[in-house]
Amino acid sequence: MTVETLLSHLDKVKRTGNGRWVACCPAHEDRSPSLSIKECDDGTVLIHCFGGCDANSVLNAVGMSFEDLYPTKEGFERKSERRPFPAADVLKAISFEVLVVANSAIKIRNGEGLTQADDDRLILAVDRIQSGINAAGLANERR
Repeated sequence: MTVETLLSHLDKVKRTGNGRWVACCPAHEDRSPSLSIKECDDGTVLIHCFGGCDANSVLNAVGMSFEDLYPTKEGFERKSERRPFPAADVLKAISFEVLVVANSAIKIRNGEGLTQADDDRLILAVDRIQSGINAAGLANERR
């Protein structure tokens, strides 16, 4: 992947220097650019959200993976199947998001309703949980 591929999926992209950009983070409601992008000399792309989103959430929001941040080496073929993360690691990573969903459910059950901020955070939590399920390779499993 080239850095241009990533940049084409982002909003409000602005060059800040040689091989450096900022853009709105696609993983959260971003009004001003908080995502930093850097292309290294070897073609590797580095990303950092100053709003607190992890790189996996940013990449999932644009339909990419960590493999896309690294240049392919000539004569080297990527494996078609990614190795999933252990389910225990995924559960640890999404445990807080589950609490957000549970808290929202309790508010709804009690007839309180959700504020716009609550609703936005609930949507983010569900997206992060789904990303965790996908990362663990559990998305296609049947119950």
